[in-house]
Amino acid sequence: MKLKTRLLLVLTALIVVLGSCSKDKFDEAEQARLDDAAIVDFITKNNIPATKHSTGLYYQIITPGTGASVTSASTVGVSYTGKLLDGTQFDKSTSTVTFPLTGVIQGWTIGVPLIKVGGRIRLIIPSRLGYGNNSPSPSIPKNSVLDFTIDLLQAQ
Repeated sequence: MKLKTRLLLVLTALIVVLGSCSKDKFDEAEQARLDDAAIVDFITKNNIPATKHSTGLYYQIITPGTGASVTSASTVGVSYTGKLLDGTQFDKSTSTVTFPLTGVIQGWTIGVPLIKVGGRIRLIIPSRLGYGNNSPSPSIPKNSVLDFTIDLLQAQ
């Protein structure tokens, strides 16, 4: 009888666990595919000569810059505009903003070092390199592809 009771408890636990995982499980690979398709559609429709980075980030170097090079470990001063792919602006700096590239979303950490100080870059960031399956504010829905134009003004 004890064996039957244990077996019943194990089967019940297994059913509960499997049942709870199947409905709301986030599929990262599917989201990456959806993001890439949306980005390709966006850059095609808007005739943006973007390059795809090995991480899935798309970028357009508008001005390469002639100043100092930066790395992902640099602290940078930038001005920027952030939009969703539908053109909705969710953020814009009004003066130079300074922060370490290790403290921002991965898309910036990867993309900003592609230019030098004095440069301007457009980063079209898939959700997994942005805020992912989280919503940092009501103006940025979860799983959003982000479109940033960034001027790299200074570096340390």
